[in-house]
Amino acid sequence: MLFQVTTEGVLLRPLNLTNLLTQNRPPTVAKLVVIVVVVMAFAFLLAQYRGLPIVGLILFVLIGVYGFAMQRTIVGRHVYAIGGNVEAATMSGVKTKKIDFLVLTNMGLLAALAGMAFTARLTAANPKAGVNFELDAIAAAFIGGAAVTGGVGTVVGAIIGGFVMGVLNNGMSLMGVPIDWQQAVKGLVLLAAVAFDVWNKKRTSVGGGAGAEESATTAPPPEELLEEIEAGQAPGTEVRT
Repeated sequence: MLFQVTTEGVLLRPLNLTNLLTQNRPPTVAKLVVIVVVVMAFAFLLAQYRGLPIVGLILFVLIGVYGFAMQRTIVGRHVYAIGGNVEAATMSGVKTKKIDFLVLTNMGLLAALAGMAFTARLTAANPKAGVNFELDAIAAAFIGGAAVTGGVGTVVGAIIGGFVMGVLNNGMSLMGVPIDWQQAVKGLVLLAAVAFDVWNKKRTSVGGGAGAEESATTAPPPEELLEEIEAGQAPGTEVRT
């Protein structure tokens, strides 16, 4: 039996495969034709200039695979659960050590793939290549919507953050900004992204966010009850003479 893990309280509940199969209706033929035409047109435009970009194709494959894995598989939901609250995930039965090992192994695999792609671009192996790339990766993750506390974020959001950092790097290089100032600007962008995330979390948790309601105050007791208490008799009883 399959189980679904929610990141709020890590609640385990069985999934009904019949409902999943009935809700996910197969796409129509027209929709498939449109998708195929768009993909083929995009590939044709890319092939007009020095062939297909291999790195771009690898990137699209990775986005599809990891996007599906994080949103549609049990392992992906476990990763979100551990990032949100590792203690609750452990008590719910998630094998946190196994998931951590898989995540770190996957990180090493992707780092090796990025290193091979960067070496192929430079057509040379340099031991100092990739220095300070971790700053760009962290900034891209936070710009893409990842939270400091964990448990939040998407693969597409991280890719969008990477595009933003790439445009920032290319723009500063074309403007002739020195390397030291480029690092300072990217550091400020990272600090701004983290500060915005912390401020947004604090605003929503305290209750100052949009749509937050003010806490209800306790209504005062009726005046008749106060008069009975001051008179020294039990509330709701009549004075007999």
